[in-house]
Amino acid sequence: MRTFGSPAELAAAVGDILGPGRWHPVGQDRVDLFADATDDHQWIHVDPRRAAAGPFRGTVAHGYLTLSLLPALVRDVYRVDGVRMGVNYGLNRVRFPAPLRTGGRIRASVRIDAVTEAAGGLQVVKTVTVDSDGGGRPVCVAETVSRLYLAGEES
Repeated sequence: MRTFGSPAELAAAVGDILGPGRWHPVGQDRVDLFADATDDHQWIHVDPRRAAAGPFRGTVAHGYLTLSLLPALVRDVYRVDGVRMGVNYGLNRVRFPAPLRTGGRIRASVRIDAVTEAAGGLQVVKTVTVDSDGGGRPVCVAETVSRLYLAGEES
């Protein structure tokens, strides 16, 4: 975990690659709960028996489940002191280069791409690469945009 003591320290880290963070398990129970929450019960995600004979030889997590875990994964990689609140502002690009096999673990590395001033704080663009313990290609690469609101500033 890298801690930036100020927004200026974060801005000085543009181009740096941080991490990887700690491993997070993605079990079938989490995949099933995500399927229930999103009403996406495709068999490759929720039917282990059928999926065993499918293209991935077992169930795989939804790409959007992996994407939804980015805040927790990034929180393991870095923090910025003096921030009272952070919000997701959007995504510029997202790809899922490889499947995440259910029962695997994931972790993230972060490249800080840009840090600019925004009303009440900073806008941070970063590329988050999520790897699985299954190795090979990343399971998600996303260019994310966040807003960090600084303590003592109004937004």
